[in-house]
Amino acid sequence: MALVTDKPVCVTGASGYIASHIVAQLLERGYHVRGTVRKTAADYPFLTELPGADERLELVTASLLDEGSYDPAVAGCDYVMHTASPYQVTVADPQRDLVDPALQGTRNVLGSCAKAGVRRVVLTSSMAAVTDEPETGHVYTEDDWNEKSGLDRNPYYYSKVVAEKAAWGIAEAEDTPFDLVVINPFLVIGPSLTPSLNESPKVLVDLLAGQFPALVAITWGVVDVRDVAASHILAMETQAAQGRYVCAAETVDLRTMVGKLREFTDGGAGFKLPKMSLEGGFGTAMVKALSIFQPKGVRQYLRTHLGRGLAFDNSKIKNDLGLEFLSIDQSVRETLSDLERWGHIKARKQAA
Repeated sequence: MALVTDKPVCVTGASGYIASHIVAQLLERGYHVRGTVRKTAADYPFLTELPGADERLELVTASLLDEGSYDPAVAGCDYVMHTASPYQVTVADPQRDLVDPALQGTRNVLGSCAKAGVRRVVLTSSMAAVTDEPETGHVYTEDDWNEKSGLDRNPYYYSKVVAEKAAWGIAEAEDTPFDLVVINPFLVIGPSLTPSLNESPKVLVDLLAGQFPALVAITWGVVDVRDVAASHILAMETQAAQGRYVCAAETVDLRTMVGKLREFTDGGAGFKLPKMSLEGGFGTAMVKALSIFQPKGVRQYLRTHLGRGLAFDNSKIKNDLGLEFLSIDQSVRETLSDLERWGHIKARKQAA
């Protein structure tokens, strides 16, 4: 496919789990990329050593909370991928640690985009902006909004809601020069280009390490990080792309995920995968009661997600953008290999 621009494509938070894959895929396609980071380029060899980076990658510093700091980053760009946002479930001060950087960062980045005359912004949001407490029997689509979260209830979810709504408010203003496309991924797994462990694949690390003492009734929408990155680029390249896009391949409950981990680790040899079941009504009630001993963010997540079914419709992203999802089996296998590579889990006794 021909490049839609010969100008740099700006990727905010370029060192992040999803963003680094966006940078890699843009370079692979032949684009010039300008990524924003918090330190100097020398601190990000996993980006500067990507194929094509020597000729077509520029890293610049910017801060989410500093108005105008993104002006140089987006200057001369037609397209901006705004991915930078904090991702933590439990924090000391939800307003300071989650909401302010997510909201102010979105306002600052989009304000810079408006001044620069950017044509399109692709925003990384989350299914957290779609639902806080999944309703069994309801099929979630791009029309759904999370209306339950707040500073005292799933504050990370709340930060995604307020940031995305702020983005839409800016994009829909009469004098805004750019259009906005939003990607809403669910639980993101897959190999990492960065040495740090992201919160999403950390779920698999915790499962293998025995942090889940029993199987519980919880279900995720799962998607590979490479598909999330591809969806951003397709949203940039597809002129007709518009609105929000639910980005998840399929639903996977905890029992199924543990089964896949057991299959790809020689029956779980050397790991502490859960075996006991607390998936029924009594078990769910007991786990909710015992969650009082968990950190606040984990406690709130368990109480709003345990025992609830989950269904979503991902047909829009398939039809509009032509995205074809990788299989969950491939994602789990390659996530495990990658976690070994970075030393986040010990080497398996038998290769998958």
